[in-house]
Amino acid sequence: MTKLPVDFSAFHQMHRAAYIRYAETVLNNRADAEEAVDAAFERLLRAWPSVLSSENPDGYAWRALRNITIDTGKARNRRPVLLDMAAFRTEALLKAVDPIGQLEESLNLFCHIRRLPPRQMDVVLLLHAHGMTNQQVAAELGITPASVRSNARHAVRRLRQLLALDTDTDTDTERTAG
Repeated sequence: MTKLPVDFSAFHQMHRAAYIRYAETVLNNRADAEEAVDAAFERLLRAWPSVLSSENPDGYAWRALRNITIDTGKARNRRPVLLDMAAFRTEALLKAVDPIGQLEESLNLFCHIRRLPPRQMDVVLLLHAHGMTNQQVAAELGITPASVRSNARHAVRRLRQLLALDTDTDTDTERTAG
């Protein structure tokens, strides 16, 4: 049995749980999520010296995880369920006076979240579906907390456009408040 590099073992221990939560949200299957995460870590281990010498090891690792998770979903011939299933587990739905209307609204929102650029979708997913803080998301994605806030702000703006909501008033409020 080959002994793993200590820094790789530490990295694995720090990130595995969050990676599995992300992959399980995307794939909607725990076994597939674990398989995807294990494949991502195998790829990272094979390239570990390159990962460490990269400008952003956390970002490198996240991209590997994201790509392998997406490839795993495609290999299983699944359409992305990540946000369709999440629509059924929202606070708004649990508290809704009109659950059917709220479900339709949630499904519509999550359909549009899936259309966001990858970084924005990951930020929204980790912040809102996983309840992570800006600092936790930044650490997982290998970006700064300011970049997390920026991506979240751009995602909200894009979602408002996609949902045809009035963004003029909200954008003016953001400018004066920020």
